[in-house]
Amino acid sequence: MKLIAGLGNPGKEYENTRHNSGFCVMDAIAKELHVDITQKKFKSFICMTRIQGEQVLLMKPQTYMNNSGEAIIEAVKFYHIDVKDILIIYDDLDLPVGKIRLREKGSAGGQNGMKNIIAHLHTQEFKRIRVGIGKDSRVPVIDWVLGKIRKEDREDYEKAIALAKDAAIYSVTHTFMDTMSHFNVK
Repeated sequence: MKLIAGLGNPGKEYENTRHNSGFCVMDAIAKELHVDITQKKFKSFICMTRIQGEQVLLMKPQTYMNNSGEAIIEAVKFYHIDVKDILIIYDDLDLPVGKIRLREKGSAGGQNGMKNIIAHLHTQEFKRIRVGIGKDSRVPVIDWVLGKIRKEDREDYEKAIALAKDAAIYSVTHTFMDTMSHFNVK
């Protein structure tokens, strides 16, 4: 079984904010697969589905970003999911809007949701897709990540969400090395 989780914050006030990029990708995946990520379990909204015969748990933790590991570890323990079968999707300030970056492992890079997941899984050895949200040095980081995508960035952002969706789905039936070479476009 594979686990694909997109990170974000629950609640209307956080909808369509930069920090909810992971949720946006999960919504795009659900739309593509004609499923709803609405079942409540593991402090999350989840959906069990199949992608080309492979069983996949789609997950949107509802613990708030900084406690995402609490939800992820519950699902991992319940289903005995191997860490090599986990894919986490989240926003990244250090990537320009419209870019995505796939990695097989690595540090949290200052992203608090990822720090919490690493702490709960006791490893950094899991796959991730980072969705670029850029940054503006004139805007405090917290205001930037919790802000909405600017109109002039919307088209590039939507392309990144679609690309991350495609990469996540592709990764289920391909090696992650192949997925990275296909989707990590310079």
